[in-house]
Amino acid sequence: MVDYICSYLDSIRDRRVFPGVQPGFVHDRIPENAPLDGEPWPDIFADVENVIMPGVTHWQSPRMHAYYPALTSYPSMLAEMLTNAINCLGFTWASSPACTELEMIVTNWLGKMIGLPYHFLHNKESDGGGVIQTTASESTLISLLSGRNITIQRYLKLHPDVPIHEIHSKLVAYCSDQAHSSVEKAALIGLVILRYVESDAEYSMTGAKLLEAITEDKKKGLIPFWVCATLGTTGCCSFDDLENVAQVCHKEQLWCHADAAYAGCSFICPEYRKWLKGVDLIDSIALNPSKWLMVHFDCTVMWVRNSSALHCAFNVSPLYLTHEFSGLAIDYMHWQIPLSKRFRSLKLWFVIRSYGVKGLQEHIKKGVKLAEKFESLIKADKRFEIPAKRHLGLVVFRLKGDNMTTETLCKRINSRGKIHCVPANLNGKYVIRFCITSQRTTEQDIETDWKEITDVTNNLLSENSLDIALQEHREVTMKRRIGQY
Repeated sequence: MVDYICSYLDSIRDRRVFPGVQPGFVHDRIPENAPLDGEPWPDIFADVENVIMPGVTHWQSPRMHAYYPALTSYPSMLAEMLTNAINCLGFTWASSPACTELEMIVTNWLGKMIGLPYHFLHNKESDGGGVIQTTASESTLISLLSGRNITIQRYLKLHPDVPIHEIHSKLVAYCSDQAHSSVEKAALIGLVILRYVESDAEYSMTGAKLLEAITEDKKKGLIPFWVCATLGTTGCCSFDDLENVAQVCHKEQLWCHADAAYAGCSFICPEYRKWLKGVDLIDSIALNPSKWLMVHFDCTVMWVRNSSALHCAFNVSPLYLTHEFSGLAIDYMHWQIPLSKRFRSLKLWFVIRSYGVKGLQEHIKKGVKLAEKFESLIKADKRFEIPAKRHLGLVVFRLKGDNMTTETLCKRINSRGKIHCVPANLNGKYVIRFCITSQRTTEQDIETDWKEITDVTNNLLSENSLDIALQEHREVTMKRRIGQY
């Protein structure tokens, strides 16, 4: 299996990145019932290539440009092998002391690497610290539930006779209209109202617009309590005005969470920390090393200013989970929704040590440079436009004209399977997202990908021109026939 994995990654450039299969294809290749007796390993192993690989979207391919990165690396894989062998459940310090303490250390490492304030780190002087969650979506939900609990308790102190269900019905959360769908899901789970704040021309949520929405809702008797600021939106990697948004939240006593799932990885490079201005005022922030830092999924690091807020929201302590150091050591079960946690810090530790800060910075800079290369190719072709400013490794582009032409282009590119992109909607404009994902991507790959895009474009526009010519011919013919009568 190790040999196969190495061979797979070494030759991944040669595989079709997007599978050409139909729903149900696996069902047609394997029996409906499980085998009564165990099968020999060679038969099982052979079906990896026969059954699984034909239906895999190859996320590690240098020609994978959909979504944001979901990278891995050999140090990360080795850590996962060891994690699976140990298979500890780190719900308390006592359940596996190394699991808890390594997580504290590596979240401090990464927090320092991206320039977080001291109060977000594990230390004796503050109540803050980092925790590894499964996803950025879960981090968003955790911050929302924590903020909700704080607001409810604060409101009950002022109005002790008000039923909790009445408070619940008035709670309002806020995010940009460019925020990730996970924010909407968090609001659904949290049973709160979610209000989308209109973004500006740069697809950014401003403090002024947020304050305007909060003021309107207060006049309606609602209770604003939580805001999600996005640092690197999914659609076009735009950035909310964190400094002014955080100032509004601080003044209005709202929990401010920063979702920096993709772009937060770039903050290890000092030149990209301009988007972090105002971070000293927020309550929580999350980023995904599992996206751009070559630590494979799942691994989201979340930092909080006040861990007591998480304890109050999630603390359940039955006798069988107590230990002699309860209260002295961190028990991460109080920092998350599940009880148990995997030894995820091991893979983050292996990767940071293997590449070093400088090696990871070079990896980020290479991805940005390749995105700049692709952007220059688009700008040189007058048939295309870039409707949103490029940030980091994501470029959004479209054919000039109606949405249908760009939509058809995107579908045809994906149907050929040589490269993979996904669309987005920016204020009514259908755009194609092209993100540099793989550490294996080269300038030659970018040029090859661009040729694929232009080849499909040439065919599409030629067909459109022919259709227009045929339509004009039909109209002229029809007019002549009418004239004869």
